[in-house]
Amino acid sequence: MKKLLVLCCAIAAPFASLADDVVLEKKELVLDIRRIGLDLSKTQLRHVDEYTNSPITALNTDGQDYIKGAFDTVLEYTKNRFNWDNGLLMEYGKTTLYPYNAPKTVNENADKILFSSNLSYACWDFDSFKLGPTVRAAYETEFEPTKGTDNRLKVTRGSAGISLFDSDIIKSLYVAGMYEYDFTYGHDQVSKFAVETGWRLEYLIREGVKLSTDGYYREYLNYSTYVGTDLERDLSVAARMDTNLWGAFTMGPYVQYRRAKARDAEHYGSNLMIGISFNYINKFGLQ
Repeated sequence: MKKLLVLCCAIAAPFASLADDVVLEKKELVLDIRRIGLDLSKTQLRHVDEYTNSPITALNTDGQDYIKGAFDTVLEYTKNRFNWDNGLLMEYGKTTLYPYNAPKTVNENADKILFSSNLSYACWDFDSFKLGPTVRAAYETEFEPTKGTDNRLKVTRGSAGISLFDSDIIKSLYVAGMYEYDFTYGHDQVSKFAVETGWRLEYLIREGVKLSTDGYYREYLNYSTYVGTDLERDLSVAARMDTNLWGAFTMGPYVQYRRAKARDAEHYGSNLMIGISFNYINKFGLQ
């Protein structure tokens, strides 16, 4: 670990002339509830059989229920120049369609469990952010197997790189080399190497209204074996505007976008979701 910190600090050395060489005296333990949320929408129709030939789509479409739950909580520990956070992110959502003359169908639109641990060290302290090496570890899986299979996503990741962090706006912005071990398919276990950049930004538009965004981009460079469903490139972006309703409860629009290309696919696949979310967001100082 010491060798890694020294190497990353050496890479960041050209920025040192811009930073204030100060001794950071800070010790803090915070439970950051970034989001406990519920996304909902409902389309309900009546007497569709009488309007099957109507040119008004709103009267002859399919009924639809959409619900998604999200839980994103991080335990953050800061001591002097070190910042260590351990997080749990869970998302699960389903869309139910009610065709007028056919059985209902249910499709998953979100399924993710992510355990993560990030350790950053502030080699230098700028006026508005800190700069230094970061190491990350994560395990990602799902609540349910992929549709039509018995395979549940199972991936571990480790990465090391340089990050900007601890700013009013830039909560985290990093570039890192990443090692990924994928054992989703028991008979095809794959080791992968990639370059990853990621971010988490927050901007206070005015009192009670905050814009936030987070995401990542991964470019895979090497694989231990060929599995057609493995990704070559992977982009994930989420943005949300939270308006305080009462206390720590908020409401606002959100957008999520995922775009990726598999090794055996000719074209990119993508998923765009836009909606309204209701959230509980708060922080608790534990030390």
